[in-house]
Amino acid sequence: MHDFCFTIPYGFVLMLGGLIGYANKGSLVSLVGGSGAGLLLILAGYLSLGSFKKKKNSYFALILETVTATGLTYVMGQRYMETSKVMPAGIVAGISAFMTAFYVYKVATGGNHFPAKVE
Repeated sequence: MHDFCFTIPYGFVLMLGGLIGYANKGSLVSLVGGSGAGLLLILAGYLSLGSFKKKKNSYFALILETVTATGLTYVMGQRYMETSKVMPAGIVAGISAFMTAFYVYKVATGGNHFPAKVE
């Protein structure tokens, strides 16, 4: 599985969560944090997709994805530990932990792999 297949939807989920947090509670932190992280991940996903189309890896995008997901895991994990609220802190921390593990796996295996040419 290629990193951009998960990264782009993950970014949209974070953006949507930030917008919902702002709409429901008026939380500017949710809006900026969710939208900022989401846009960063969507950008990284599109960089990776563009590189994949050229049969290359974008290690910059992969590192950006990994750092963003790790940061979200830490921040939202801390927030969950303080508040014990599953929504949104626990959910975002859990999804981000999964994504961090996926990105570390992608880094360890050399990024996206390309199918062999059929002759």
